[in-house]
Amino acid sequence: MERSEQGGGDLIARLDRLPMSRWHWALITVVGLGTFFDLYEVFLGGVLGAVLTEQWHLGTTGKSAVIASAFAGMFVGAIVLGTAADRLGRRRMFLVNLGLYAVFSLATACATGLTSFVVLRFLGGLALGAELTLVDTYVSEFMPRHGRGRYLSWAYTIGFCGVPVAAFLGGRFVADEHLLIDGWRWLLIVGGAGAAVVWALRSRLPESPRWLALHGRGAEADAVVSGIEDAVRRRAGDLPPAAAAPAEPEVRVAFTEMFRAPYLRRTSMLWIFQVLQTVGYYGFGSLAPVVLHAKGYDVVESLGYAAVTFLGYPIGSALSIPIIERIERRTLIIASALAMALFGVVFGAGQASWLIVASGFLLTAASNVFSNAFHTYQAEIFPTGIRSSAVGVAYSLSRLTAAVLPFVAINVLDDLGSTAVFSGSAVILVLLCLDVAVLGPRTTGRALEAVAAGT
Repeated sequence: MERSEQGGGDLIARLDRLPMSRWHWALITVVGLGTFFDLYEVFLGGVLGAVLTEQWHLGTTGKSAVIASAFAGMFVGAIVLGTAADRLGRRRMFLVNLGLYAVFSLATACATGLTSFVVLRFLGGLALGAELTLVDTYVSEFMPRHGRGRYLSWAYTIGFCGVPVAAFLGGRFVADEHLLIDGWRWLLIVGGAGAAVVWALRSRLPESPRWLALHGRGAEADAVVSGIEDAVRRRAGDLPPAAAAPAEPEVRVAFTEMFRAPYLRRTSMLWIFQVLQTVGYYGFGSLAPVVLHAKGYDVVESLGYAAVTFLGYPIGSALSIPIIERIERRTLIIASALAMALFGVVFGAGQASWLIVASGFLLTAASNVFSNAFHTYQAEIFPTGIRSSAVGVAYSLSRLTAAVLPFVAINVLDDLGSTAVFSGSAVILVLLCLDVAVLGPRTTGRALEAVAAGT
């Protein structure tokens, strides 16, 4: 059995040569279950917005606040917890964010009015703010380079099952009380209790060996990689020899390096991208029940139709798995964004129920090919020392935009209708495509260290 006390480059070569094993799938499953509750929480905003508008007789501002509050918290959390993950470790922040979310989700279920509800949703969003950033970073640092995108897509496919679940549970529970509790409160209880279970599973995950090696903890990093090798060897037998270690293993870099060459161009691209993608991606998921309600469907009907369209999220995520390593990441992002723009316009303009549901389903399917491609992509373009920070700060902009979006989009919806909302979204997605095409680097199939070096 090989053991090594060499630097990070040797550890990276040993990780990259490993065949996919039960150990890798267990990690993907546990990580994916955590994304389930992040995405459940994100899209729960639209469900709660539709429900509480009637129960609490909310106006436009109150309805917008219900949807926006979690996103506002996620904006803060993505910066604070994402940056902390580069300083304190990926595993530690995985436990902090999910544990706090479980507490605040259960507390929100006890909210007695709009103010307490919004404050607690903000705190729950803050706790989850770095979840997807940590998923991108953590999975990319463990998986072999030739399957990095495919394996991350599997984790998100598990997670995106939370989106239709939020809508189906909403349609099932919101109309009545259950066990003397308002149905919408059960949606928050399910999220908090489920997250607590996943927290217990995550407590058994190892720290990223790339992060350990970068912080001078080589013996611990070697122990983690050796443990993975032993687990794989028990199932697969002898392992293939490790390739030569990278000629220039990564070294620690300052946070400010993201604003210098060669990373300034990537930082600019990702900041612009995150502001724009929110409108096309989260805009649909968080507003779909409200849009359907505005088209004349009652709350239960609108949640039922939304649930069917939301099935496109896990299905689209699964469809990305066989193609994400075959098509250059930039190209896949652009193609899927254009599809989102087209189907969004059809959804906004459609009047027939079958057309609304079909176009919504196709939009959500395309959007998760898009989502898996960009989540993989953003974790590939920065070095280990600033990966979580750079992605977290950029991703926080998407959460900030998502917090502002309901106040703008719902007013546009009320004044100009759903066609105007989704036509504007289509224009923004076209601008996003230009941003990625002009400023984005090539990453597919390349070692993280080679991409980070700008070679």
